[in-house]
This record gives sequence, C-alpha cells and structure tokens, in this order.
Amino acid sequence: MRISTLRQRLRDLGCKPCHEDRLLRGWSQLSSYDRKGSPAATFFPQALRDNLSAIEAELNGLARLHGEYPADEEVARLLVELADGQMVESVLLPRGGLCISTQVGCAVGCVFCMSGRAGLIRQLESAEIVAQVVLARRRRAVSKVVFMGMGEPAHNLDNVLEAIDVLGMQGNIAHKNLVLSTVGDVRVFERLPLESVKPALALSLHSTDDVLRAELLPQAPQIPVAELVERCETYARATAYPTQYQWTLIEGVNDSDAEMERIAELLTGKYAIMNFIPFNAVDGLPYRRPSSEHMARIVGTLKQRGIITQLRDSAGQEVEGACGQLRARNADAKQSVVRLEKRG
Repeated sequence: MRISTLRQRLRDLGCKPCHEDRLLRGWSQLSSYDRKGSPAATFFPQALRDNLSAIEAELNGLARLHGEYPADEEVARLLVELADGQMVESVLLPRGGLCISTQVGCAVGCVFCMSGRAGLIRQLESAEIVAQVVLARRRRAVSKVVFMGMGEPAHNLDNVLEAIDVLGMQGNIAHKNLVLSTVGDVRVFERLPLESVKPALALSLHSTDDVLRAELLPQAPQIPVAELVERCETYARATAYPTQYQWTLIEGVNDSDAEMERIAELLTGKYAIMNFIPFNAVDGLPYRRPSSEHMARIVGTLKQRGIITQLRDSAGQEVEGACGQLRARNADAKQSVVRLEKRG
C-alpha cells in the first residue's frame, strides 16, 4: 500500500486533510484517534467510522515480526515479514534509533554486502516502510529513523519520500533525525531540496578512489567522489545537517594510509561526519575486518586532522546479522524444507 493511495481512499470516504492527518498520526505513533477531547466516533466522517476497523486491520497487516535477534539490551535485529511473505530487516539501535529497509533485496551489488547478492526482488511501498517503524514502536520508543537497511533508497525514491513525509509530519520524528542513505544517485540531490521534510543525508562512500569505489559498488552511479562530496556539502549547508559519510572498513582493501590521507583532504572544512563500520563477516566472501588496533589508529589519525570521526558498531556481530543475512538464512531454511518435502 502506498500512502498516497491510502490518502485517496480516505478522501473517497469523505475525509478532509485534518482527518487524514489524525489517522496517520494515530497509526504511526500508536496513539489514540481522539482529538481535542473528541473521540473518533464523532470526529471522523461516518463513512470512515464504518470502514475504520478494516483500514486498521490492513495497516496492521503490512508488517509482522517473524523473528527478533537481540545483540544486547539496546541493539536487536528484527526479521520482518510483509503481507506477501517477503522478508526485510530492521535494526533497533541505541538511543531510540531504528534502521529500516526500503527494498526487498538491492540492485547496487556492493561486493561486501549480503543484501544485493540475490538482486532486487521488489520495491517496498511507502506504507510498508512506515509499518517497520510502527512495528518497532510496539517494542520501544523510536525517535530516529535511518534508511540504511536493505535496498538503495534512491531506487525507490517516490515511496521513500512519501514515508519520510509521514514520519516527519505525522510520525513525531524530528526532520534532522530522519537520515536517508544513498550510494550517490543524482536524483537524491535533485529531489531532497524540494521536499517539505528534508532528511539528513548519508553517503555510502567506502573509497576515495573512483576506480576502487566502482569495483566495490559496481552498480552505483559513476560520479567522481570529489563531485559527490561537493553535492553533499551543498545540501548539508542548505539544511544545516552534516553529511554522514559511511565507510565499511575491509582489511587490505580500503583501510590504507593513502585512503585516510585522501579522506582528510576531501573533508577538511566540510560539514561532515565520517562513520567507519567494521566489515561484518559474510559466508562465502573473502573479506575480513581490520584489527581493532588498526581501526583505532585510523580514527585517531583523522580526528587529529580535524575530521569528526566515529567507529560504528555494525549492529549484528553477535547474531551474524550483517544486513541481509537474517533474510538469507530464512530463505535458505525454507528452500531446505521444500527439498525435504519433495524427497518425502
């Protein structure tokens, strides 16, 4: 279901914008539909009241918890089943954070990522994206949402922007706490400045070398790194939100002193945060994470150069839950069952 389709459905039932707003607030915040002391029974048009239970059931059926995999008291990976049986992943993060998916699978094909190994299966519709937040809020408060899970948001931009609008306008998420991650699609830089809700921007960088980056992100737009940084900087200055640069650290691939020197050159004076994420082991891939000592030295070196730098937990080490792994394991298990049934 798309949010725009839901809005049209509500209009067909005689709803005005205030009624749409109240229903979307109630759903996305898990709050009452009452407004200013007026219960839904008197506030909503009769046609909506007659259909409210069916609409609620449809919204509640968009996403359900298939499995929860806690890493510690603050971090847990959620395997989310959609209405058609497809699976995506969300991650509960510290301090009210939530990472959500925008696609089933991914077409970018990052060589170190599990999400795209089976390619793109389908897009998530905007209500399915918001439904991941609603599902997480049934477990705990959510005050920050990052679009960094399965999928490339730029490849599903209309649905992602609809979801961002609802979360920012009705979902009680501060606009600066909505973070859209991209590999660097030009459409993101063209569309985001025009939106009513302007999220913060994160760029999946992973290398400063254009040739190496193209090898690591084979289906990403071939835009020079220097140009991407300038586009991010323009948006950051316009919104007053620093760009978050994402970099998966892989031993012997993108953890060299030369890479760190180029990062310092690119980001000095920029409104930016450098986020390093240690590679999370994936079965069948030859990559490894650098040693803890080496990663600490990298962070320290960049901080000394004046770059705001953070070493992020990949939020899944304890449960082997790099993005896409839970879904892949579930799919493998289903295939095994099918094979056994055929043999029987």
